[in-house]
Amino acid sequence: MNCSISGEVPEEPVVSKKSGLLFEKRLVERHISDYGKCPITGEPLTIDDVVPVKAGKIVKPRPVQAASIPGMIGMFQNHDAACRVIARLKKERDEARSLLAQAERPIPTSAATSNAVHAPAVSNGKRGAEEEDHGPGGKKARAGISTDIIAELTDCNLELSQQRKRRTIPATLAPIEDLERYTQISSYPLHKTNKPGILSVDIHYSKDIIATGGIDTNAVVFDRPSGQIVSTLSGHSKKVTSIKIVPQDESLVITGSADKTVRLWQGSEDGNYDCRHVLKDHTAEVQAVTVHATNKYFVTASLDNSWCFYDLASGLCLSQVTDYSGSEGYTSAAFHPDGLILGAGTTDALVKIWDVKTQVNVAKFDGHTGPVTAMSFSENGYFLATAAHDGVKLWDLRKLKNFRSFPSPDQDTPTNYVDFDHSGSYLTVASSDIRVYQVASVKSEWNCLKTLPDLSGTGKATCAKFGPDAKYIAVGSLDRNLRIFGLPGEDGAQES
Repeated sequence: MNCSISGEVPEEPVVSKKSGLLFEKRLVERHISDYGKCPITGEPLTIDDVVPVKAGKIVKPRPVQAASIPGMIGMFQNHDAACRVIARLKKERDEARSLLAQAERPIPTSAATSNAVHAPAVSNGKRGAEEEDHGPGGKKARAGISTDIIAELTDCNLELSQQRKRRTIPATLAPIEDLERYTQISSYPLHKTNKPGILSVDIHYSKDIIATGGIDTNAVVFDRPSGQIVSTLSGHSKKVTSIKIVPQDESLVITGSADKTVRLWQGSEDGNYDCRHVLKDHTAEVQAVTVHATNKYFVTASLDNSWCFYDLASGLCLSQVTDYSGSEGYTSAAFHPDGLILGAGTTDALVKIWDVKTQVNVAKFDGHTGPVTAMSFSENGYFLATAAHDGVKLWDLRKLKNFRSFPSPDQDTPTNYVDFDHSGSYLTVASSDIRVYQVASVKSEWNCLKTLPDLSGTGKATCAKFGPDAKYIAVGSLDRNLRIFGLPGEDGAQES
């Protein structure tokens, strides 16, 4: 008795009076509310057409066939190893609960004191509040990823999976013949001369806003259509290694730094960005930031061999997951488009796949040489591209294997960045040059459409990301300039 939508045993089973199909009540009611029809047959369906099934307590059997990529990955794992990890996580949870039960911390009576941790700090040099919240004995207390949040992540996964089945390539996507003509059309000196180098880039597609993180400790928010800097985000004491704009709200920016902190920045009407939270949960360099598809949560990954799951609104770390199976730290991370699995690259050339709901490591990919510097999931949810010193590897998540590799063009220069465009049609790779590939199937050839030179003079492109509809590529290198590659004569902004 499995749900016809999820393929899993339902907790609250209901049956359609019209088709006789069994569903999880929560899932089918949501689908009826959104579409007014049966998710399987497509026939009109109302809430009154489904009736509850009276049954005893249901014990879920081990699934014969996974109904999702996380489940599929889990099927391939060693059961005993998974049990040991779960036992350790339960032990840590119980220890945290014990510590919380023993805590006798007085509730602050002063409003100024209670608000001190989250007091906003003005950007451009003025630092935010730096206090940390610890449990007794200096151990940080974690609320954990609650069942409500897990249900929210699951609902998001289901909705996005259904949308993906109806996905089509947008008519506005740049065609192959355009990408073959791309050249540098503008260059903007966004960062300082004395500490040049752009290490990370992100783009808000609907607003066409670009954010960069630099070696000069600053992050910059840049409006590409006008060619103007919106705001310079100052506050980190070391290089900004990762930056993300929250897709649902371009006024929210998250930065990770080698100073071991993560900062949440809030834009205001005057264009300035204020530091809303300074998060100090890591004990080593923060190497990656990735935002969940709900736009309510995000994950950071660090060289301290842990990743943290945060609530975006409060800046609270709900869970910090440390993998004790090795000593390697994390150098990259990315959410799968559906949000239920997390990819993380390590200093020891491993790619680890985590189940976000259980925080269990369900797969490991090896074969790279050197730290895994970047990763990107394709929009179809089937492919993962990873970059390291030896180049790029493409992984088929359905079969958990590497099906294609692109070696680095220069043996002495690592591949620093890899990025699928939002439609999943193209892939860009940054190394000693920038290369653009046409995405194909596992068996078909992925053709290199264009090779763009690194014009910084440093011989090292550090990041390259597609703009909206792949109409341009934003490139960072080890100089201070953000470069835009696109069709000649189609950049509306004046070059700085």
